[in-house]
Amino acid sequence: MKRLRLLLVAYWFGVFLILHLAEAQSQEGFISLDCGLPLNEPPYIESETGIQFSSDENFIQSGKTGRIPTNLEPENLKQYATLRYFPDGIRNCYDLRVEEGKNYLIRATFFYGNFDGLNVSPEFDLHIGPNKWTTIDLQIVPAGTVKEIIHIPKSNSLQICLVKTGATTPMISALELRPLASDTYIARSGSLKHYFRMYLTNASVLLRYPKDVYDRSWIPYFQPEWTLISTTANVSNKNHYDPPQAALKQAAAPTNLDAPLMMIWSLENPDDQIYLYMHFSEIQVLKANDTREFDFVLNGETINTGVISPKSLEITTRLTTNPRQCKGGICRMQLIKTQRSTLPPLLNAFEVYSVLQLPQSQTTESEVVAIKNIKSTYRLSRITWQGDPCAPKQFMWDGLNCSITDDISSPPGIISLNLSASGLSGTIVSDFQNLTHLESLDLSNNTLSGMVPEFLASIKSLLVINLSRNNLSGSIPQALRDRERKGLKLYVLGNKYLCLSNTCIDKPKKKFPVTIVAPVVSVATIVVVMILLFVFKKKMSSRNKSEPWIKTKKKRFTYSEVMEMTNNLQRPLGEGGFGIVYHGDLNGSEQVAVKLLSQTSAQGYKEFKAEVELLLRVHHINLVSLVGYCDEQDHFALIYEYMSNGDLHQHLSDRFKLEAISLKFQQLLLVLWGTLIPNIT
Repeated sequence: MKRLRLLLVAYWFGVFLILHLAEAQSQEGFISLDCGLPLNEPPYIESETGIQFSSDENFIQSGKTGRIPTNLEPENLKQYATLRYFPDGIRNCYDLRVEEGKNYLIRATFFYGNFDGLNVSPEFDLHIGPNKWTTIDLQIVPAGTVKEIIHIPKSNSLQICLVKTGATTPMISALELRPLASDTYIARSGSLKHYFRMYLTNASVLLRYPKDVYDRSWIPYFQPEWTLISTTANVSNKNHYDPPQAALKQAAAPTNLDAPLMMIWSLENPDDQIYLYMHFSEIQVLKANDTREFDFVLNGETINTGVISPKSLEITTRLTTNPRQCKGGICRMQLIKTQRSTLPPLLNAFEVYSVLQLPQSQTTESEVVAIKNIKSTYRLSRITWQGDPCAPKQFMWDGLNCSITDDISSPPGIISLNLSASGLSGTIVSDFQNLTHLESLDLSNNTLSGMVPEFLASIKSLLVINLSRNNLSGSIPQALRDRERKGLKLYVLGNKYLCLSNTCIDKPKKKFPVTIVAPVVSVATIVVVMILLFVFKKKMSSRNKSEPWIKTKKKRFTYSEVMEMTNNLQRPLGEGGFGIVYHGDLNGSEQVAVKLLSQTSAQGYKEFKAEVELLLRVHHINLVSLVGYCDEQDHFALIYEYMSNGDLHQHLSDRFKLEAISLKFQQLLLVLWGTLIPNIT
């Protein structure tokens, strides 16, 4: 009984030790996505590695989820049982948060498993950012495939995209990111595409996390002409490559003491450039007169890394600092002992990567952040709005135009953004000002509210801003008015709460009580109308016959003169029953308002002429005067004096609540009120 109790204690102590060691092996920075796992299913621990996998739902906005038939599920690999596939759109992208400038191992796994019952293995492209990574052809590898790359992101956001290239549907089973030490796996240009990674042993165990702290996969490899060397002692792993102890505790050496240790492999693409990484540790107890040293030879050329003499139970890593090519795509690596060496060369572990050039620069980072914030704020869910906004050119987001030059190494910028009729609501967010290359911005036909922001004037490249038909209010900032005079085209019609005059009083110093305003407005309006009727009646009675308006002494303008004074109808002020009223400039010294008779107006020439006759006969200090007219063929226009402080309707409307009434008019209303009060019962 006592023996059994001791055995149980030893068992649970062993379990505790294993769990403690596994926990100590931190997964900080790991991103492990089980693609297609429903969001409502909790994260789980993968049984083989102890890595926690979670749903990919929060990292992609498109795609559908699928599941492999139970009888085809890979054993002990739960993350391959589900998948995400993309029947809609051409490019569908995962958006991952990373640390700019940090080295990452990125692994994507694809296992079709006839999940859709069509028995048609898909073929598609895999992109990293705006550049192609590789082609996935599951017809060639029906058992599935794993693609791995070591990549340094140039921003804090990384896109992994599946791109449809034919009739089949792209899919993915798992997506993983592992941060690496920053001073390891450095390529002179491009990224490193995994070719193979092996440790030399006659065992058949695949090494992964937690045996490898970076979760690299090491496959076992051994040749008959080699002899296995091993140790039970730990090897000091002082450099940042940090291969697994299990790899460093074993090594291969040629059985023939004078023979080189040689490996030969062929490249998929004969023109590929490669980097080699070799890990050595002296794990054999040497005799006093024993020496082990050797040279590294690649394709017959001795690589200038110096003579290699592994240290006892301590790692030594040698690598090619420049990319190498293999003639005809056949690579031959040899470790050849020196003349003074008494022992053959040995090798513990070996890695080969090919160079993946990524020539297309991604869109300017600040603009990517800005357009993503705009997308999030207004909840835009366009399927094309995934991946890089501008590059590659064929996948540019809908509604955008970008500056993409022949020099693809130059970052593109967003020069045009059209969000017309996109269901935008709320205010115009400040993220727009970070689109520093923007030349045209169209936010028309939405329900945007609030003020027209002054920061739009700070976008120096802007030439056109269309804010028409929204619910904007207040006045147009002076900075934008100044930009208009320098050529900026600003369209704001259809915002009924927006003041279009040059000066709008936003914050009046005094307010009339609401209880007084209503009767004042009513009584004042009645008085003004009565005065106008009296004057008009007196004028009419003095004349038996109205003169033809064409005979008036007011100046007659040609239509070309009308277009010149309005700068080709550049600045609309408002819209009435006859048509649109435009701001004009007469001889550079007098501002005017020009009313054009619209061809689609419900009112015609007869009513237009009636208005002219009325204005010719009625004159009052509170009525605008007629400056001139145009009656050239089908073009009819009236030119009035310009009211820089707005019209009576604006001053008396509920929108302003009498806050913008001039002091003079306030005094007039008070006098009228005092005069009329005694007569009101």
